[in-house]
Amino acid sequence: MADEKVADPGPLGLAGFAATTFCLSSANANLWHGTGVAAALSLAFFYGGIAQLLAGMMEFVRKNTFAAVAFTSYGAFWLSLYALVNFQKGLGTSAGVFLLVWTIFTFYMMIAAMKVNTAVFTVFILLFITFVLLTWGNWSAFGAHASIVKAGGWTGLATAVAAFYASAAGVINATHGKVVLPVGAPK
Repeated sequence: MADEKVADPGPLGLAGFAATTFCLSSANANLWHGTGVAAALSLAFFYGGIAQLLAGMMEFVRKNTFAAVAFTSYGAFWLSLYALVNFQKGLGTSAGVFLLVWTIFTFYMMIAAMKVNTAVFTVFILLFITFVLLTWGNWSAFGAHASIVKAGGWTGLATAVAAFYASAAGVINATHGKVVLPVGAPK
């Protein structure tokens, strides 16, 4: 059992990740004709960034290395994306390199996620596929591929849905004191 000095910050981290991913992925998928970008950037700073970073810090207190590294890192991802877009005036040709770093990180976190539960592992499988597609679609050496970015957007939406489910399961199961939404046993 986890150290109970603080409530489980996992559902908060997953919700911040899910909401921000949903908005940015809706823009990448060209859902609503790109209107998700402004929402994604606002969420990237506060909910995906700061709230997720704080969830990661609380996971360190609970001695949960996987969640601490995941939430702190993806919180930093959203904050750095916000900074790149707002302070550097867009990702430009650096998008592919930026995304490649996160593809590599997500790959080894996906391997570690196999030992968490099926819901979290599903989030990481979908996120890895999303990052592969977005990296490929934004890699300047290959030329921009809008259709691949769009596919990454749709996969990102699936990632967001999986993360919302994992977050909801954490909140609902803890609140009810029993399994209402199953998350699946670790592998």
